Amino acid sequence: MENKDTSTEQDQNISYGSAAFIAKYAARDIQAGVITATMAIPLSIGIALMSDYPIQVGLATVAFASFIGFLFAWFRPGNFIGAPGIAAGLAPILAIGVATFGFENMAFIIFMTATFQALIWRFDWQRYLLKAVPSYLVEGLLAGIGLKIALKFLPYLWMLPTGMAVSEDFWTDPRIQIIVLSVIGAILFLGLFKKFKKTKPALPYFALIVFGIVTSLLVDVRMLEVKDVGLSMRLPIPEFDSLYLWAYAIFFSLMLAVVDVIEQVMSNAAIEKIDPLKRPCNSNNSLLSIWVSNMGASFFGGMTNLDGLAKSSTNRLAGAYTKLSVLVIGLLIAFFTFNVQYLDNLPYFSLAIIMIFVGIKMVLGLLHVAIYGPYAVLLATVCGLLVFQVGIFEGLIITLVAHAIISYVIFSKVDSMPTITIVRKYFQRFKEDEQNIN
Repeated sequence: MENKDTSTEQDQNISYGSAAFIAKYAARDIQAGVITATMAIPLSIGIALMSDYPIQVGLATVAFASFIGFLFAWFRPGNFIGAPGIAAGLAPILAIGVATFGFENMAFIIFMTATFQALIWRFDWQRYLLKAVPSYLVEGLLAGIGLKIALKFLPYLWMLPTGMAVSEDFWTDPRIQIIVLSVIGAILFLGLFKKFKKTKPALPYFALIVFGIVTSLLVDVRMLEVKDVGLSMRLPIPEFDSLYLWAYAIFFSLMLAVVDVIEQVMSNAAIEKIDPLKRPCNSNNSLLSIWVSNMGASFFGGMTNLDGLAKSSTNRLAGAYTKLSVLVIGLLIAFFTFNVQYLDNLPYFSLAIIMIFVGIKMVLGLLHVAIYGPYAVLLATVCGLLVFQVGIFEGLIITLVAHAIISYVIFSKVDSMPTITIVRKYFQRFKEDEQNIN
């Protein structure tokens, strides 16, 4: 018996046509690409800032991943309307990496992440990940990260312009002025999002950006400063001065690879539901595109990528039917990658509103856990709080250990099940999955 996720690309093409280009949908795909890029550019800028990466590097990663995604859609389609980008859920993890290993060594981290993902892709191990890590714990992990993102960008809502002296009194006229602008911008964004999220999802982002730019012409506000870092190709060779850093780098890369893959698997499940032609996703093919993009990005110091749900749903609602829209996204973002001076017209408060909104949406993802019952909601909430308080890896590991102990106690004390039976029952889930695929 073969499950839907392992259906061949040939079967998909026979049933649904090319994932890369269908002539009758070309105009819609081009339109969708332009609209989605409007939303993706400020979102990618915010995620790059959260990751402590240069903005230009973040945009280059998105452009490169978009080109690779379009290329592989011709012969190994993972999904039909997913839009690649740098994931908000991975931003704090990358920031930890920059702080721990130094930005100069992050290319090696991304290279090793891609290597682990290549192994997962080669042996189709992605199908086991959500069995080992329950999806509701992933929601908890993302909620903790979302809280970090929201609080990280919150101060930008009242940040004074560059060069303005900071008074001991917080409630100065310039501070009140920027807070009022932030409140107006937030009301504008949320109002438009509520009204147009199902028809014109990029409109709130576009309107907020225009509002910010017009405001900056009338009022002195803190503006985005994008440095041209001079993108160049180089081998991702690390410079670690201790065996501990080598060992931690391998572990860090493995964890980054696993979280990236889990997010993609979850995103594909959602993308499949919103696909206009109800075409099935192949998560392992998506992983092929991801690890190739990550591998390539490591040679210019890029970041990790995946087909994020926010950009993919925007792409769908904007009218996308194939990955031609992704090619358009890549071309537009590539333009701003090599013309970063045009991004200096974006006020920080506009960017902060977008990123705080993204963070809050990630926290509210805990509401999706309710379908699994009270225990899952409690454990996911604990996971989110631990991730926020003690760290991403530490929080997830502590929660997994607690989950294992609770499950063991229930099976052994309540159900009177021997330890060997509990262990056998746990691994039986993976064997059943293997048998179904074979």
